[in-house]
Amino acid sequence: MYEIPSMFIYNAVCVMSDLTTSKAGTITSGEDRFMEWKTTDGSYENTQHASFDTFFVGLFEKTRFLDIVKNFICFNVDGQNTFKILAGYHQYFAVKKAIESTKHATVTDGKGGVFWHTQGSGKSLSMVFYAHYLQEALESPTIVVITDRNDLDDQLYGQFARCKDFLRQTPQHAESRKNLKELLANRQANGIIFTTMQKFEESNEALSERRNIIVMADEAHRGQYGLNEKVVVKQKDNGEVEAKTVIGTARIIRDTLPNATYIGFTGTPISTKDRSTREVFGDYIDIYDMTQAVEDGATRPVYYESRVIHLKLDENTLHLIDNEYDIMADNADPYVIEKSKKELGQMEAILGADQTINSLVNDILDHYENYRENILTGKAMIVAYSRPIAMKIYKRILELRPAWTEKIAVVMTQGNNDPEEWREIIGNKAHKDDMARKFKDNNSPLKIAIVVDMWLTGFDVPSLATMYVYKPMAGHNLMQAIARVNRVFKDKEGGLVVDYVGIAAALKQAMNDYTARDKKNYGDTDVSKAAYPKFLEKLSICRDLFHGFSYEKFMTGSDLDRAKLISGGVNFILGKSVAEYELPDHEKTQNVFLKEALLLKQALSLCSSLVDEQTRMEAAFFESVRTMTVRLVSGGTGKKFTLPEVNERINELLKHSIKSEGVINLFSDVQTEFSLFDPKFLEEVANMKEKNLAVELLEKLISEQVSVYRPNKYTSSLRSSPKSFRA
Repeated sequence: MYEIPSMFIYNAVCVMSDLTTSKAGTITSGEDRFMEWKTTDGSYENTQHASFDTFFVGLFEKTRFLDIVKNFICFNVDGQNTFKILAGYHQYFAVKKAIESTKHATVTDGKGGVFWHTQGSGKSLSMVFYAHYLQEALESPTIVVITDRNDLDDQLYGQFARCKDFLRQTPQHAESRKNLKELLANRQANGIIFTTMQKFEESNEALSERRNIIVMADEAHRGQYGLNEKVVVKQKDNGEVEAKTVIGTARIIRDTLPNATYIGFTGTPISTKDRSTREVFGDYIDIYDMTQAVEDGATRPVYYESRVIHLKLDENTLHLIDNEYDIMADNADPYVIEKSKKELGQMEAILGADQTINSLVNDILDHYENYRENILTGKAMIVAYSRPIAMKIYKRILELRPAWTEKIAVVMTQGNNDPEEWREIIGNKAHKDDMARKFKDNNSPLKIAIVVDMWLTGFDVPSLATMYVYKPMAGHNLMQAIARVNRVFKDKEGGLVVDYVGIAAALKQAMNDYTARDKKNYGDTDVSKAAYPKFLEKLSICRDLFHGFSYEKFMTGSDLDRAKLISGGVNFILGKSVAEYELPDHEKTQNVFLKEALLLKQALSLCSSLVDEQTRMEAAFFESVRTMTVRLVSGGTGKKFTLPEVNERINELLKHSIKSEGVINLFSDVQTEFSLFDPKFLEEVANMKEKNLAVELLEKLISEQVSVYRPNKYTSSLRSSPKSFRA
């Protein structure tokens, strides 16, 4: 791509295949974004492992492939970066089903159905593909996209705006109900209009009688989409009780757009108790559950760790928290919620007490700095019970870590009665947008975001791996929130939710509405029961692979001892394949270690707080050896590897995995700039005790030197066999 860029201008799909595993992506896709195509007909049966034939027939059948090139590849323009996106197989087939369901609904009852694709699997992009396809399928209808919060409206609008060229029109925001009516009246076709539910609640006057309007409702399971009238009972400050009749928002929307067709998109299932959602939208069109998404690599699993005991909350507080869960679980009448405000105010006082906040912050800092700060990019989110408590957490962290002013931020809405000090910290909309950009930037110093409601739905930061929960949540709100940590990012094993308010029971309750296999696979993801046993299993395998090599000093020795043991470990594992290079069993030993050590690292990233210091050090040894080995045997790909980098890499590994204060240089007299054929450099390599490491190092360096001249026709055919280096 870099040597002949013009060849890729019209490239639609890139495929990686070894005939066992086949994946497709685009020229801008990272390796973790290449996906298998696991079906030829849109079913999710037997899709754990897709065959070579299924992949190629599923993706490259003539009619389907032309359809994909035309309708399922889009450019996402995000500032200065442009990404070419290929729909996944689940998105392709689900959108096709949704189009057929919508076409049928336009001439029948207007119920287009419910599109349930689990959080993190690309629901927003599926909505973009659906909106694009509708233009031709239904002769340019007007699309109205409804969300129930302004921040969700902005996020989804942003996704559509980034794909405006693909949609062949720029989406518009309805600033008011009057503006929404004007936008609908000023056209007879086309248009993608974003609005919030609240604009419909202002009046039940009809906005448009047109039939060619498609209403796309985001998060269509929410309770606000009720059809029936409700009597809301509210207690006034003077103790009097008043009753009001309130019409369900879905009914208002139906009355104001009586001839439209409605389709719902959701990342969590419709509750078995929720009948109104089905009455508005109809039945499921397609279900892409957690199990399938994790199997496909579209999302990562979410694990749970309880640290409630660390706060030492008394029985009264725990009772109050349980009471709030009960209210949420029962979809309580507003009057019940009003009555409970006294108790909730009491809980606010207890959870916000200085002593409790101090205990919370101390434990979060201990957990983050010791176990999570060096996981991926170190991004973490703290979910606070309320705005005042969020501010208390923020201030206390800065008292203990005054240098963290750029590392931590509070992201929440602003209130009219907020103290001036709060206003400066919270900032305006531009400030919040800047915080969002920084939190998504893996290289930004902003690592920890404290939130209350904002960013808990529809906000994607793939490298985010840790969420600290200090707020009772239940049902779809809970599942949406914890899904912030399930995004795919490099070798991320999964996301970790650290619980300080006892959400375990609410998690299990929320899982009741999920598919049977989701309940089986993810009904209990406590790290002590899921990740920790996996860690012990992989640790045992790595120990077996290093049988015969003594590395005990790594846990107790000096930094120099550790550095030598890392290079010795690399030499040992390389020796297992060098001994008789052409025998596949020996080569296999090295590959097994690389695979198992990576799985060990991933499992440890989730359960490190359960592992003692000595065992963590042992795991750090295996990870150090794995990383060095990968760099040496990667065949010249990636960043160029030089001899001084052996030491530099060991320094880095020890810094992050062991928290060492430094490592003595292995090659202290070798400068950064050197010649491959410098006699002094060659003498350094020749004197290395680790001969297998030396051979791999020389092979890699020579292959890199050859690659420099590869465009030259006299050297382009020069290749060196591994055997020649070992003669």
